[in-house]
Amino acid sequence: MNSLKPMLLSSLKSYDKSQFFKDVTAGIIVAIIALPLSIALALASGVGPEAGIFTAIVAGFVISALGGSSVQIAGPTAAFATIVAGIVAHDGMDGLIVATILAGIFLILMGLCHFGSLIKFIPFTITTGFTSGIAVTIVIGQLKDFFGLTYPTGVKPIETVEKFEAVIYHFSTMNVDAVIVGVVSLVILIIAPYIFKRIPGSLLAVIAGILMVQFLPLKVNTIGNLYTISNALPSLHFPSLSLNVIQNALPNALTIAVLAAIESLLSCVVADGMINGKQHRSDMELVAQGAGNIASALFGGIPATGAIARTAANIKNGGRTPIAGMVHSITLVIVLVVLMPYAGMIPMPTIAAILFIVAYNMCQWRTFVNLVKTAPKSDIIVLVTSFVLTVIFDLVVAIEVGMVLACLLFIKRMSEETKVNGWTYVDEDTPDVDEHLQKLPLQIRVYEISGPLFFGAASVIEKIVVKDFTTCLVLRMRSVPALDSTALNALKDLVQVCKSKGITIVFSHVNDQPMKVMEKAGFIELVGEENFQPSISAALDRAEEIIHSK
Repeated sequence: MNSLKPMLLSSLKSYDKSQFFKDVTAGIIVAIIALPLSIALALASGVGPEAGIFTAIVAGFVISALGGSSVQIAGPTAAFATIVAGIVAHDGMDGLIVATILAGIFLILMGLCHFGSLIKFIPFTITTGFTSGIAVTIVIGQLKDFFGLTYPTGVKPIETVEKFEAVIYHFSTMNVDAVIVGVVSLVILIIAPYIFKRIPGSLLAVIAGILMVQFLPLKVNTIGNLYTISNALPSLHFPSLSLNVIQNALPNALTIAVLAAIESLLSCVVADGMINGKQHRSDMELVAQGAGNIASALFGGIPATGAIARTAANIKNGGRTPIAGMVHSITLVIVLVVLMPYAGMIPMPTIAAILFIVAYNMCQWRTFVNLVKTAPKSDIIVLVTSFVLTVIFDLVVAIEVGMVLACLLFIKRMSEETKVNGWTYVDEDTPDVDEHLQKLPLQIRVYEISGPLFFGAASVIEKIVVKDFTTCLVLRMRSVPALDSTALNALKDLVQVCKSKGITIVFSHVNDQPMKVMEKAGFIELVGEENFQPSISAALDRAEEIIHSK
């Protein structure tokens, strides 16, 4: 049960004062980084700025306390922005709360059922495709605020394509003042990391944006113009529940759960590499993510997951135990009470600029381009399909279609690896042929099957040709690692055809998995146990024995 033990309990065994001060320092720095990001991501998700802070506080604390990683920092992330915005637009905050709670339950069940290792079965091309797609949707969603566009009453685009069309149609309403603030903020965000190693660029951009709007004659929308700002602490809120509400929330909940699992475990893997390969506990991390999301939803937050950028910042500043993540949450509580009223002064173009940088950092464009240049065509198809579907439709469609497409292409690829080679009489000088296959009697026909025999490759059995002069057919299966019922049924048909012609089939070197399938299906009794031999030499001896007996 060590896989379901919180890393906090393990970390405290050797905890000392020196590490405590490092964790506190790292936690405070990460909180400073998380503050503007949490606000920006909340606004991108279609909720109030406090919801982002609540998420970082509640989910961040719970996930650090219960998590399977020593250094993971959790909170709102860009991956959820478009999903949450869609849920809020269609089902309101109660719909989001129900979906998030259900997602939390799914995550806990995934952890308890030890599904942590199963995430590796989601193809890299799909995760890269939808991550890049999410980045594009975030950029498109922020174009309105960056350019200060004004939409007519009633125009409230929800889908990404609708948002892009609205930008095109109303681009003539561009506010030059907003563009100035946005561009200056963007420049600060780009150059700040090269000048200030310890001060987050997003904090500098926020300060610069506030100063520009307050002291220059620039008419730009701020958070305070669009949202009501409060410094109240998060309070417990239970949504109204009904069977219909729960049924409607299930698809969204499953999407949130899968995405949270993927994002958090990917962040854990990255973190492991940064702290000399110290292994996280994936099942415990999923349970913690579930508990954190349930708590976040009940206290007015949005879905949360492990945040790679904040986790990396934690590690770089000396954080090595979950205490750092808990300090990060406590620091944000203080910030919420003291500084939240001033958040209303942050210009919306600055928020857009911050999200542009977030989108750039998560888009993996170099990886995307490299895959397009070097990957097999089937992988490129999955990559591009996942990307396009994420942008045009949503993440649910992208993952569903991407997984189905990846599986179909994998089946096709594996079926091409299954081959059948046959011999009747082989000359002594024939290269690369086993010595036991040399000088075969004409009555014996040998086929070697290589590769997995499954439903996608069962048709190769049709290539086994039975000649009229054949008395014994030897099937060499040393290179068949797996057999399924479809392929076994094809073998049964072959046995029946051979029996009708008076031909005996002898199997050579059947591996463990195919043998178990044959035993369970009664195939061994059908063929005869004596006709299963451990090697080609023994199989050929058995074949000659059959010939001499006729």
